[in-house]
Amino acid sequence: MSTHVTSALAVLCTAICPPVTAAQAQASGEQVVLGEGEQRFQWVSGWARLPQGVERFGNTHGCMVVDSQDRLYVNTDTERAVMVFERDGTFVGAWGEELKGGLHGMAIAKDDAGEFLLLAHTGRHEVLRTTLGGEVVWTIGWPETAGVYENAGEYRPTGVALGPNGHVYVADGYGKSWVHEYDAEREYVRSWGGPGTEPGQFKTPHGIWIDTRGAEPLVLVADRENGRLQWFDLDGKFVKMLDRDLRRPCSVYQRGDLLAVADLAGRVTLVGEQGGALVQLGDNPDPGLRARNDVAPEQWKDGEFLSPHSVAWDSQGDLYVMDWNYLGRITKLRALK
Repeated sequence: MSTHVTSALAVLCTAICPPVTAAQAQASGEQVVLGEGEQRFQWVSGWARLPQGVERFGNTHGCMVVDSQDRLYVNTDTERAVMVFERDGTFVGAWGEELKGGLHGMAIAKDDAGEFLLLAHTGRHEVLRTTLGGEVVWTIGWPETAGVYENAGEYRPTGVALGPNGHVYVADGYGKSWVHEYDAEREYVRSWGGPGTEPGQFKTPHGIWIDTRGAEPLVLVADRENGRLQWFDLDGKFVKMLDRDLRRPCSVYQRGDLLAVADLAGRVTLVGEQGGALVQLGDNPDPGLRARNDVAPEQWKDGEFLSPHSVAWDSQGDLYVMDWNYLGRITKLRALK
């Protein structure tokens, strides 16, 4: 067959052949690629090299963040409450035995003292500031001053963010669906939201982020069970919402003008500055496998998420996705340039 005929057939197949599905790619050993246009990623499963003697992460029901050295910090419900990995999957270390079970939200930030973590713990009913190595610097207890709780047990914070003014914003996703604000000295400032479906109200405000893409920074809340994202100014006044292209958004992570949204119902959505989905990644075609913690490895497929609970970008544009899973599943999506 001549080179010209071969080239013509290749062009024809590109035009009319159906795309290879994730399942087909996995079965044939082909590379699984997600996304389109400038947002294309290679699916990299098993990228993390767990420490010797550890076969699984353990239940991944928490958060991920990336530091200035591109190290990934991963929550698990085990005695390795925070696990740290290099970009290439090398295991750096773990800490947080005393935080086992309930470490759910993380944020990373810098101040004059250096880089640090903020942690939200549902079982301890508090927010902690730690060094990157896990040394506790301070804690913020339950917001008794807010007047909406009878006791600490009603407060189960799931997310935390640090504003540009040093204020700490906490999302009580598993408690009473309020957002609480503290100043730079950890003094209570205000609360807003509460349970409901109206703009400014919440039904499981699961994740929280400071969106810096616009002229003014905004507090962004993943209002999970209302199926939407909501934006507020730094004083808690409602600004706007996105209530399409999403199912059950758990958390967000910003890189440049893009937001990656972890959607518990089986996919990751990339949202642009103008709002709305630009690309949706890894959408699980089986609704029966979405938003479930008990899906066994034999039902996992490269190219298909189960229950995305957290996402994190690194400086190279690679995206990490945490599925809520009893054994632990962290996938790396390598950006294709």
